[in-house]
Amino acid sequence: MSLLPDITVFQKRLSALPIATYQAGESVLAAGATTGQLLILKKGAVSIVKETIEIAKVTEVGAVLGELSALLDQPHTADVRALEPSEFYVADATALLAEDPVVLLYVSAVLAQRLDRANRAVIELKNQFQAGQPPSRISKAIDKLQELLGPSGADLVYAGYPFNPYM
Repeated sequence: MSLLPDITVFQKRLSALPIATYQAGESVLAAGATTGQLLILKKGAVSIVKETIEIAKVTEVGAVLGELSALLDQPHTADVRALEPSEFYVADATALLAEDPVVLLYVSAVLAQRLDRANRAVIELKNQFQAGQPPSRISKAIDKLQELLGPSGADLVYAGYPFNPYM
């Protein structure tokens, strides 16, 4: 039995949500703010900046933003800015995560995959450091780790195929 959500059920849940549109340069989420929203990328691209450092560019349809803030009941920890016209499905995070197991499973799978990839990147980084790799190579591994820790969602493995809720 797979814990991954049924794609058609997930699509139906998203189609019932309102859509927010942001133009290039507009703030989508602000560090320190508490919106209570869960945003799921429908189309577009965003930049995620934490403490003046861009940690990720997100273009994957289905990427989830605001999930850590919602799950940890804390303000957003990064600024998210639209890089191009972008659309998001918008939900009340607490209500959706508490009342909809399909969405909760999707968000959980996204976070689990992010953690798994980050763990592998940390091991790779540790091995490079122990092998005495040059700083430039270690720096690239750190950049990769930052990228892996950023929001994603459209590349979950589902029954052996990439999981894209919009297939």
